[in-house]
Order: sequence, then C-alpha cells, then structure tokens
Amino acid sequence: MNSKILVVFLVVLAVFSSCDNDGPYEDYLVARPILKNAVSFKAEAIDIMEPIPVVSSGKVYAYKNYIFVNDVGLGFHVIDNSSPQNPERIAFIKLKGNNDISIKDDKLYADSYGDLVVFNISDINAISLISRMENAIYNNGVWMTNVTFPQADIYEYGDIDYDKDIVVGWEVNMERRSVADYEKQFNCDNCDLAFVSENTLNSQQGTVGQGGSLARFKIIGNYLYVVDYSDLNIFDIADLEQPKVLEDVQVGWDIETIFNQGEILFLGGRQGMYIYDIKDPEKPEFISEFRHGTACDPVVVDGTYAYVTLKGGNMCGGTESGLYIIDVSNLKNPELKVIYPMEGPNGLGVKGDQLFICDGGAGLKVYDKSNAPNITMVSHFKDIVAYDVIPLSSSLLMIGDQTLYQYEYLDNDIKLLSTLEL
Repeated sequence: MNSKILVVFLVVLAVFSSCDNDGPYEDYLVARPILKNAVSFKAEAIDIMEPIPVVSSGKVYAYKNYIFVNDVGLGFHVIDNSSPQNPERIAFIKLKGNNDISIKDDKLYADSYGDLVVFNISDINAISLISRMENAIYNNGVWMTNVTFPQADIYEYGDIDYDKDIVVGWEVNMERRSVADYEKQFNCDNCDLAFVSENTLNSQQGTVGQGGSLARFKIIGNYLYVVDYSDLNIFDIADLEQPKVLEDVQVGWDIETIFNQGEILFLGGRQGMYIYDIKDPEKPEFISEFRHGTACDPVVVDGTYAYVTLKGGNMCGGTESGLYIIDVSNLKNPELKVIYPMEGPNGLGVKGDQLFICDGGAGLKVYDKSNAPNITMVSHFKDIVAYDVIPLSSSLLMIGDQTLYQYEYLDNDIKLLSTLEL
C-alpha cells in the first residue's frame, strides 16, 4: 500500500518538475492588442462636420481670420475670428490620429497616424481633401492609435504587420507565466517594435499661418518641416498639392517642438535644445545643442536669447520646472544665463519686449524682457489653466482647459478681449 502511494507521489512530482523547467511561475496580467486593418480604419478617419464640443483641447493655430484648435487625436475645430470680441465656431474637421497642422496659401497640412494629409481650405465652408501620403511622417512604421497602454505585466504583440495593422484596443487577462518569460521582455536587444508615442524666408513664403511654441509642424519657404520622436521629416511643398518626401534627419530622442529664426532651426526635446542650420533647406546641418535634465521643453527665440520652459513631473521627467534663458549669440556655444522657477509651464511666446508664459494651473504670466536676460513680471492672469499662446500682430491667442482666450496688447501689458468655451 505504501509502495503504491510512493509511486503516485513520484509520478506527480515528475510531472510538476517537467513543467517547471522554466520556473518558478507567477500570475501576471498579459495584454494583447486588438487590431484593425489600417486601410479601412483610415478610411473612416476623415469627415467634415458641423461644430461639436471639444473633447480634449490641444494645440492652436492661426491663419488669416481663422483659428484652428486641435482636439487631441480626433481632428481640429475651425473658428471664424473675423471679430476677436466674438469668435464663432463654424466646423469640425474629423481627422483621427491628428495632433498638429500647418497652412500655406490655403493648403492645410496635418498628421494622421503618421500619414501626411493635405486639405484645400480656399473655401472655408467647403473644405476638401486633396491627398493622403501614407507613413510619410513616421517612416519606422506607425501602428499605434491614441489608445492608452493598459496596466499589464506582459505585452504580447503577436504578428503585427506594421504597414497594415492599427491597434484599436487591448485585451488583458490574468495568466500563469514563468518568471523567466516575464523578465525576458526587459531584454530588448532584438526588439524591433516602433512606438509612436512669424518668420519669413524670401518670396517663397507666401501666406503662411502661425502656430504656438508647442508646434511640431513648421513651414519655411517651400519646405515643410515636421519633427517626430527622433527625426526631422522634410517635405518639398513647391507644388502645394503634391508634397515631395525628402530624406529625413535623425536629430535626437524625445523631440517635441520646432521653432525657427530665419535660417536657424531650434528643436525642443526632453533632453535638450538642438540647433540646426537650414541654409540648404533640404539638408539641415547640426550646429550645437544645449543639454538639460529630462523635462518637456518648448523653445522660442528672439534675437540673441532663447526662452525655454522646462516642465517636470508626470510623463515629462524629474527636472524641476522653470524658465531657462539661454544666450545664443554664439550658436556653436549656447550659454545658460538664468533660471526662473515656474510651477508647471507649457507653451510660451514673445512679441516686442513682452514674454508670455503659460504656467499651467498657475495661469498666464506676462513679463517685460527689455532687459533680458533679466525679466520682470508685469501681469499675472490667475484662476485659469494656460496651455499655449500665439502672439499675433494685433492680439494674443491663448488656449487652455478647453477654452480659447484672446487678449489685446497695451503699452506693456495685455487686457482680456474675449473667451470662447470649446
């Protein structure tokens, strides 16, 4: 009897031993993507609609008498600003996967899941699609939508076709897995996944709109420059309706914004500011960089000073928030002059001797920079959330917390003109 029990015990032990070769085992949350064919998905992504409420206001762009407000990942709202005291919403351009736009001579360029999409807006009441260039912006394969990554321990992507598949959701289940399999995902030696996370330049400029400091799109002359996570994408738009894709330039990591002063590009990234010469607009040349701690980092430049807001915390990094003023009189050797503490700065802008800082929940701050790098606060609009600004010739646009604010300039200050709840 005892011998039979012993045999059964040895058999069971052998079974468990054979199953535990890769052990020990633990329970893990395993996430798998829900896929949809990219062609059919993108076909549903564009539509011209009547005005609708904003879901999540993003960047703002001004062109002629119109304002375009991005609805993050969904498209952009069109606002008639013929009367800044009484702006009026007139349309919503549904464009899924969109985060930014730029406009020249009534041709609107926008991103959509890494594609470059071109619209004709010559008749604002009859906006039409001209073309869609697939994977023109992100040439390393774009398959992620704006679907948020789920909380999980293991992500199994399976056989994703980066050219044909779009992730539209996730399925998460608790599963028993070996600890070795769990730890294996952190060794990415063989990983090949592609995560997406008012100047003039000669007579080529034409009629070009103006974006804020958080812009990733910039039109200069006959060229459109677009920054993605690591590259500067370049398009020849001499033929406005048929852009030509040129060779892109790898510029760094975590690139977020683009700004130009004449033939010099200033790129803001979470690791620093990168300076490029575009005398040859098709072949930008690296000049120098200014490195800082990890933080969200838009930049604007006026004369010999660059103004950079660094925002720490959350997804931006651990660097303490502040305004950095950098001397760029010697482009090959940018030099930090002073740091002003901020609470949670986003975008910023300059006009004449005025510097405008969107300090997040701390509101909009206005400084006199006539004695730069020393600046003096002249006004502070509290109890609003400030995201980004565009200093226009006759008024200042500011977007924040699903509201569009417009201000008029005073001698050394600004006064609120209107607000539009989006």
